[in-house]
Amino acid sequence: MRDNDIKIAIEGTRGAQLHADLDWNPNDVTIIKKRYSAFFKTELEDLLEEFGVGELVLCGINTHACIRMAAIGAYQRDLRVVLAEECIDSYNEQHARVSLDYMNGKIAKVAVVAEVIEALRPSAAGPAQ
Repeated sequence: MRDNDIKIAIEGTRGAQLHADLDWNPNDVTIIKKRYSAFFKTELEDLLEEFGVGELVLCGINTHACIRMAAIGAYQRDLRVVLAEECIDSYNEQHARVSLDYMNGKIAKVAVVAEVIEALRPSAAGPAQ
């Protein structure tokens, strides 16, 4: 993509804009990704450590690239990783399925949104398993 000057989700392009329906406010921390992994040359690791985060719920596209790289990056940093099944997608269904099969139960847990929400409730017994 770099050799062909293809810029789909580069800062300042339409593909990098926050979705209009996202519940976001100006006080929220926004991290600009540089590559597939959200950890590559960003302050994400430092912020997670600062906030004492031990578990991440990942959402986004593409399952076989960005989600997979972010999940592996989080796992390598000893974070628990949950993939919100209805909130991840890919333009390549076959690669996405292979990636989910690889990650689920090894470096991440694939969970439906209802499970994620239940695990986040204050009365929940702890992180999603």
